[in-house]
Amino acid sequence: MAETSVNSTERKSIKQLPRNVWAVGFTSFFMDISSEMVLNILPLFLANVLGVQTSVIGLIEGVAEATSSILKMFSGWLSDKLGGRKWLAVAGYGLSTISKPFFFFANSWGLIAGVRWADRVGKGIRTAPRDALVADSTSKEMRGLAFGFNRAMDKAGAVLGLVIAALVVWLAQANTIELSESTFKTIVLISLVPAFLAVLSLAIGAKDVPVKGQREAPKFSMRSLGKPFQVFLVIVSIFTLGNSADSFLVLRAQNLGVSVTGILVMLAIYNLVITLVATPAGSLSDRVGRRRLIIGGWLVYAAIYFGFALAQTAWQVWLLYMAYGLYFGLAFGTANAMVADLVPDNMRGTAYGTYHAVIGLLAFPSSLIAGILWQGVGSWNGLGPSAPFFFGGTLALMAALLMIFWMPKSLAENQG
Repeated sequence: MAETSVNSTERKSIKQLPRNVWAVGFTSFFMDISSEMVLNILPLFLANVLGVQTSVIGLIEGVAEATSSILKMFSGWLSDKLGGRKWLAVAGYGLSTISKPFFFFANSWGLIAGVRWADRVGKGIRTAPRDALVADSTSKEMRGLAFGFNRAMDKAGAVLGLVIAALVVWLAQANTIELSESTFKTIVLISLVPAFLAVLSLAIGAKDVPVKGQREAPKFSMRSLGKPFQVFLVIVSIFTLGNSADSFLVLRAQNLGVSVTGILVMLAIYNLVITLVATPAGSLSDRVGRRRLIIGGWLVYAAIYFGFALAQTAWQVWLLYMAYGLYFGLAFGTANAMVADLVPDNMRGTAYGTYHAVIGLLAFPSSLIAGILWQGVGSWNGLGPSAPFFFGGTLALMAALLMIFWMPKSLAENQG
């Protein structure tokens, strides 16, 4: 089994990262330019143009993630069986790219949901093989750096995509609070170019890495993935149940008076914080251990969500979004790297598929619960816009405590 203990404190440089990590990084960069332009304003389009309630928005987001979940597990398992990651990842990025133009023609929440779900199918196909390709291409001592770098590239693309979207919104409708249909469609058309470049970057730039170990068809067995991974997955599941779609953060910002242009600029700053934090945080996890950074990140997340619940003014939301970037930079890429640390090398695809599948499946109830807590369902009017954030913050605190007491350092960082 791969070890997670850090035997060297030598600081690695991104110049030492292999070609595959750079190829995946540029793919993430271009795809996030495309995706962040559209997906961050999608809840505004649903709420402002189509008049959809938050419970339905939560349903769309939750089912979108759940739709991809089974495919994440299967594609990870298939990449282990075939011993190849690249072309499954390329196929997934390709499907997401093909689905994007249909946002332009969608004029009902049902059609929007269908396109959103198709995009998530593409994500389900690509995510586990892509992450396994990064893990296969790097040593344990550079794995945190590699995942941190990929997250930084991903979010650098998000910054650029959001700046482009903000510019389009500002030129089209200045600082109005609600999004118009024509502005949304213009942004969709622009997003197609970087999506195509993302597919091209991976298809041309990456090469499959032969994976050592047994190549018989791996089984969907939690036991084969080991107790440390199982414990980690349970703790992550508790955290994820309170981690509703970021659509609710966008709607909360609008609820407190932030304009569409302001929301996009705010999201760009948030992603810039992630870009600046993710790579050094990943490198730090290689030297001091993943567990510490994950616990710290979840504690920051809890404080931020309680802040969103208690926020009264727009400027408070701006500060909270910047802090939210700190959480993502600290914990997200580090958690991805920890998955590879906890399982045998030849089970990484299956492990990533399982990890992403569980997170995706729980995205359905987490987003649905958030929407219902906010605006209710049927004759019940809900508890208001603060409720989803109190719920999420409480579960994040629980997860951090479980990581401290149920998954001690001896279990998390001394596998062998």
